[in-house]
Amino acid sequence: MLMARERIHKILARSGCASRRKSEQFILQGRVTVNGKVVTIAGSKADPRTDRICLDGKPIPKTSGRMVLMLNKPTGVVTTMHDPQGRPTVADLVAQVPRRLFPVGRLDEDSEGLLIMTDDGDLSMRIQHPRYGVQKTYQVLVQGLKGTEQLDRLSEGVPLEHGVSKPAEVKLLHQNPRSAWISIRIAEGKKRQVRHMCAEVGLRVIRLKRVAIGGLRLGNLRPGTFRALKPNEIRYLLRA
Repeated sequence: MLMARERIHKILARSGCASRRKSEQFILQGRVTVNGKVVTIAGSKADPRTDRICLDGKPIPKTSGRMVLMLNKPTGVVTTMHDPQGRPTVADLVAQVPRRLFPVGRLDEDSEGLLIMTDDGDLSMRIQHPRYGVQKTYQVLVQGLKGTEQLDRLSEGVPLEHGVSKPAEVKLLHQNPRSAWISIRIAEGKKRQVRHMCAEVGLRVIRLKRVAIGGLRLGNLRPGTFRALKPNEIRYLLRA
């Protein structure tokens, strides 16, 4: 019977040790052993059922099905598992979960809303990698909206540090004399992209909330709380 051998960095990611990219770095750094032998070639394979795979001398967790959570990240919380400055992290919010989860993508400290937490590196890549084009929807409270021209420019794409943003779906949700709520849906995920896009057309962001990833919506989940995704919701994410 042939062994079901897989690339080791994928096994590490699926076990929740780190992302696939980070897992590759662990291998190159000589931190991974298979049956007691150090592995330093990124494309090396192993059988997760029969081989003893260790990271920093400790056996990696055996996977018993992936865990995927929807978290409503509040403002003031950083999207990292550890913060040298001692700020609250998303890891603190899911500390009661008895598995090592990591965030899929980022929401900056001043932003809030839907964040996926998982121990499945493959799912994380499917949501984040640009080639899959998973759309993210944000509701943004802005000041400085003078007319539809600014929204049209956002829709068509605006110059950013690393090139012009791709066309976006932009809608005006509500406006009063002092501010306006707009919806922006994009399939990109550059750092602070929505804030930079708004600044480029003269809009000052007051509040930014991610409300959907693909067809998965945040709904009425309270800030700082989370829930497990149902199997059909995970399939919906993958289809997106």
